[in-house]
Amino acid sequence: MLPPETLARAAALLALLQRRGLTLATAESCTGGLVAAALTSVPGSSATLLAGFVTYSNQAKSAMLGVDPGVIAAEGAVSEAVARAMAEGARARSGADLAVSVTGIAGPGGATPGKPVGLVHLAVAARGGATVAERHVFAGDRAAVRAASVAAALALLERAAEDAR
Repeated sequence: MLPPETLARAAALLALLQRRGLTLATAESCTGGLVAAALTSVPGSSATLLAGFVTYSNQAKSAMLGVDPGVIAAEGAVSEAVARAMAEGARARSGADLAVSVTGIAGPGGATPGKPVGLVHLAVAARGGATVAERHVFAGDRAAVRAASVAAALALLERAAEDAR
């Protein structure tokens, strides 16, 4: 369950997107659709949210979003390059003005040298603009990492919506 402040942030983001006439898509891995769930908890979200892709496996990232398997092999699924490719693929495939992606290690397992539990890469791709990426290492258990990832994704989208043309 997402905290009330996250749901309030989702509502505020959707209002901003609607005022700006912007549409949105999501591409999620470690959050398993929680960003889209936060957005769709708001009545009327269908006017703005066009699509949500849950691409948990590497194969799904390639098949559904067009992420190059070579990039996944070279950088790992939890990387800035893959987050950028996920966001760009979701934007292109959905036709949305903005697309956000989330890929990370929510734990408790999955950590590797240099990639600890809590490592999350996010990106936002904007139509006609640059793709912006962020790297975070969130503390806490699986639920805490996923909730923090959703909040960070909504914040990143808010900044992108304010900057969008």
